[in-house]
Amino acid sequence: MTTNAMNTTNQTNTEHTTDTDPAVTGTVLVTGATGRVGRRVVESAEAAGLTVRAASRCGAVRFDWADRSTWADALRGADAAHLAYLPDVGAPGAAEAVGAFARLAVELGVGRLTLLSARGEDQAHATEAAVRAAGARWTVVRASWFAQNLSEGPLLDGMRGGELVFPGGEVLEPFIDVRDIADVVVAALTGGDRLADRTLDLTGPRLLSFRQAVAEVAAAAGRRIAYVPVSARDYGAALAEFGVPAEEAAFLTELFETNLDGRNAHLSGGVREVLGREPRDFADFVAEQAEAGTWKA
Repeated sequence: MTTNAMNTTNQTNTEHTTDTDPAVTGTVLVTGATGRVGRRVVESAEAAGLTVRAASRCGAVRFDWADRSTWADALRGADAAHLAYLPDVGAPGAAEAVGAFARLAVELGVGRLTLLSARGEDQAHATEAAVRAAGARWTVVRASWFAQNLSEGPLLDGMRGGELVFPGGEVLEPFIDVRDIADVVVAALTGGDRLADRTLDLTGPRLLSFRQAVAEVAAAAGRRIAYVPVSARDYGAALAEFGVPAEEAAFLTELFETNLDGRNAHLSGGVREVLGREPRDFADFVAEQAEAGTWKA
């Protein structure tokens, strides 16, 4: 829900013994290819000249984290894979599933893996470790809160309805445009050794509270949208009432209690280092979406 939604910038793992790592030029499997980040990874990879295998539960390339019988066919013949675990990289069972998938990928000849992770999410560390231990060259991409969480997915109905009820308090977040995440993923796949076996910390260019973010959206959309902060426990209880499974609601409650405690209220230079440019500003994202009518009632 970040959430696929962050601590040390650009760590380098020195345990891998591979001396050279040619850039990926062949086939890349993209899991979660219909998601907020995944479909932008597909677009960015295709623009970079890669052959993309876009995998999802209902797509032409079928892939389901909960159905291991779909894994091998999705992986076979791929040179690299981008991993995005649903519902969240730190969810119960994520480390086991992602680790098993990463090991299978190596067995089938996949040499490079990227993992979409979450900035400041301690719950995700076990999943990151499972990818690092699989035997492929890897890049972990820890991203801050997605700007597109306000224009796509479960929060959009509230925005269109004129009221965002969310457990963000007044904490500051460095909202990031998911297109920047996708471009970093593709840079990691095509950049050879430079970004291999590293953990990258990605943020947008400025800090905003959720109240400020909603106000910017409202101003650009030309309508009133209120921000109503609630406790993580009240929000989790509401999710359960709306039919979210109890285990998932409990996990999200814990996630919001920890990740939205201010630990991410600082910027990183990850996008600039990898892409050689500044990250897209939240205001530019808002202007584009407002023009497209995303937040019309």
